[in-house]
Amino acid sequence: METTSKTIYMDHAATTPVRPEVLEAMLPYFGVSFGNPSGIYTLAQESRKAVDDARETVGQVLGARMSEVVFTSGGTEADNAAIRGAALALKSTGSHVITTSIEHHAVLHTCHSLEQSGFDVTYLEVDSDGLVDPEDVGRAITDETVLVSVMYANNEIGTVEPIADIASVVKSEARRRGRSIVMHTDAVQGAGYLDINARTLGVDLLSLSSHKFRGPKGVGVLYVRRGTPLEAQQTGGGQERQRRSGTENVPGIVGASVALSMAESERDEAVAHTGRLRDRIVQSIFERVDGVRLNGHRTQRLPNNANLSFDHIEGEPVLLGLDLSGISASSGSACSSASLEPSHVLTAIGLTAEQAQGSLRLTLGLDNTDEEVDYLLDVLPGLVHKLRGMPSLSAVGG
Repeated sequence: METTSKTIYMDHAATTPVRPEVLEAMLPYFGVSFGNPSGIYTLAQESRKAVDDARETVGQVLGARMSEVVFTSGGTEADNAAIRGAALALKSTGSHVITTSIEHHAVLHTCHSLEQSGFDVTYLEVDSDGLVDPEDVGRAITDETVLVSVMYANNEIGTVEPIADIASVVKSEARRRGRSIVMHTDAVQGAGYLDINARTLGVDLLSLSSHKFRGPKGVGVLYVRRGTPLEAQQTGGGQERQRRSGTENVPGIVGASVALSMAESERDEAVAHTGRLRDRIVQSIFERVDGVRLNGHRTQRLPNNANLSFDHIEGEPVLLGLDLSGISASSGSACSSASLEPSHVLTAIGLTAEQAQGSLRLTLGLDNTDEEVDYLLDVLPGLVHKLRGMPSLSAVGG
């Protein structure tokens, strides 16, 4: 097996490296421009202007007014604020929420929490490609429905959902029933690869996470369409127009805005480049390895995502073997990768627990090269064949 002295990073769905330009833009706000944006003196107003400029930049990408952009501590908080905030704000009109069985845990666990508070939650099933049928969404809506939350692109299998169609169905049903139904999408994986213009998508709430598009960790964005009812989940000083209290993370917000603007400007290039590399990987693996499956929709998916399941082996030894060869990859959601349970996404699309445990997620970035893909393809097929000749961990443990 070949080795390399450098790390080849193929786990961009988990996190991404901060761009040098982003770090450079952030640094002044750790030092000379350290003021609290809530102050009235010059130093504070420098920080306030930086936050306002960042809000305008993010709004331009989202097709949003500045007043519709809320900064949070990350994608998880943005999802929590959206789902809990909208559901509680509309509780007097109904107590039914609709989501899907393949959402990120930031959405699923928030919905579970709502159930403990008396809400009824419908978890829609998906097809074998991970797609949600907009008609299923429409059929699930009742006179008690207050919120629908469907992710834009799945973090594990990369399937891209027909969000604009789903939003259209939701709004049509809301009009027909003469009630308010809020539409939320977790678009964390979409930035830099998909059109995240909230008006084009027709959504009321949209969540982003900075570290997924080469910005800093600890910063998220929540788009809140004007007029959308939302009960604040974090109270205090009333920042973010009373929707999210707490002193603004000025350097993080500045970094997130620069990263999002750059990701959007490079989107076409990123789609073409990562899609070509991804297709090379998938085609070569299918040619050289038997008993392999590509999880997720073959075409309606993120261009940088390849989620593969290998028969008769477990994912963890594959990851360890790749890591020893200098390749960083994942077996699923990085936010719950310590779990021994099979992926809820993979079982939802019909994989057995054994098949789900044998999954490998490769997610590429603009910095990945053909040479790195060549190296992966030199390493991975041989690793799979070697592991298939060894007893499985479950057999040894059992």
